Amino acid sequence: MDSAVLWSRASGEGRLHAVLHALDHEGRRLTSSSRGRGKARGRDGEPLVLRGPWATERTDFTARISATDLPSDTLYEVELFFEDENGKRGEVGIGRFGTAPGHRSDGAQSFVWTADTAGQGYGINPDVGGMFGYEAMRAVEPDFFLHAGDTIYADGPIEESIEEPDGTIWRNLVTDEVAKVAETLREFRGRHSYNLRDENIRALYAEVPVIATWDDHETTNNWWPGEVLEDDRYSVVDVDTLAARGRRAWQEYQPIADVRSLTPGTGFEPERIYRKISRGPALDVFVLDMRTHKGENTDGKEQRATSMLGEEQLQWLLKGLRRSQATWKVILADLPLGIVVPDGEGQESIANAEDGAPLGRELELARLLSGIKSQRTRNVVFLTGDVHYCAAHHYSPQRAAFTDFDPFWEFVAGPINAGSFGPNEMDGTFGPEVDFQKAGPAMGSPRDGKGQFFGRVEIAPDGEEFTVELIDAAGEVQYTRTLTPQPR
Repeated sequence: MDSAVLWSRASGEGRLHAVLHALDHEGRRLTSSSRGRGKARGRDGEPLVLRGPWATERTDFTARISATDLPSDTLYEVELFFEDENGKRGEVGIGRFGTAPGHRSDGAQSFVWTADTAGQGYGINPDVGGMFGYEAMRAVEPDFFLHAGDTIYADGPIEESIEEPDGTIWRNLVTDEVAKVAETLREFRGRHSYNLRDENIRALYAEVPVIATWDDHETTNNWWPGEVLEDDRYSVVDVDTLAARGRRAWQEYQPIADVRSLTPGTGFEPERIYRKISRGPALDVFVLDMRTHKGENTDGKEQRATSMLGEEQLQWLLKGLRRSQATWKVILADLPLGIVVPDGEGQESIANAEDGAPLGRELELARLLSGIKSQRTRNVVFLTGDVHYCAAHHYSPQRAAFTDFDPFWEFVAGPINAGSFGPNEMDGTFGPEVDFQKAGPAMGSPRDGKGQFFGRVEIAPDGEEFTVELIDAAGEVQYTRTLTPQPR
């Protein structure tokens, strides 16, 4: 609630600086006759000046500043710039962000989420206005943005032109780094910097705080630790090597607040991707990592539990949910719970396409759901992406083969600039009911935005309502559902 990570990238070596100006509710800089006190972190009208690390080749010229001890529920304008060793200042970038509501606030806020950027060869097309789905999200003025993974497609080359299913030619902006599958650290970094060439993404990121997780395409399709690729496009076939490079590049380009993740390293340092973000009295966000600890993509029918979250993350999540005092607990998952996602003869996600008792990865999910019930955690909502269509699912033990859990909702959104797919089949083990689903045409392009989707959540004062909208990239609302909190 009281901190922010400020991220930027330089064109050469330089030290990152930030100047924060607190704003009033009309967006004007606060002023005061008592300047210089320096105790209100910008709220007294005195700019807050922060000096960060050097941006060098070691981090692809990216740098982050952790701004801490900020007052809650405060809007800031921020100036970001780099200085060289002689103190010469470079270009100044302007952004805005707001800190989370405090405990004295009513907690009202809104946010958006989606997944799947630059997939299936659909990159930045200037003819259609670039990745305009990001502008559609910015237009609804969210307080923050959740990216549910597949922030890049490291395994999907982007060519100058591709033919859409209806024969129309899609034209891409291209760079050397996106012309082939990413294998080197330079190529992984190039995927992230490519996306930032899009003016829609830059505009959103300059105004809306970003909270992201990763999924498979930050490395390669449907990967798991220890996998050896059988893909002629790759000269590096050891997935662990690719994942280390992909994770390092992802961390360099993401504003993760964990202090441990601010230390440069190999990409598999002690920092962790899964984390909790407190957003005031009405909301806690739990960001999952369903890739680092994932087991092999088998058919999912093992009698023993196989890993998706891993024991440490599972216990962290249950403990965090139990301790949370927020009205709503949102779990951002990079993979869906009950959607069947085939991977050849195996399964990529949790579901195993059989409606009976839990097996394989489903046993881990069963432990999570029964744990949530036994510790009487209420108002848990799962948000996810991955499958390239939007949907709303209600899970209930009354329809399920496994019954030791409380009913809950899962909402799915995406893609935001990628090929469209779906809808997929559902696995009945945990009793899902499809309340809504909509998909674009198979491999449909983002051209008109009608097969691209994001979700918007509005939390009413004091958390009295949790309203979910599923919206296409043209800005048209496709579905609305309002939830009310259950007593603890």
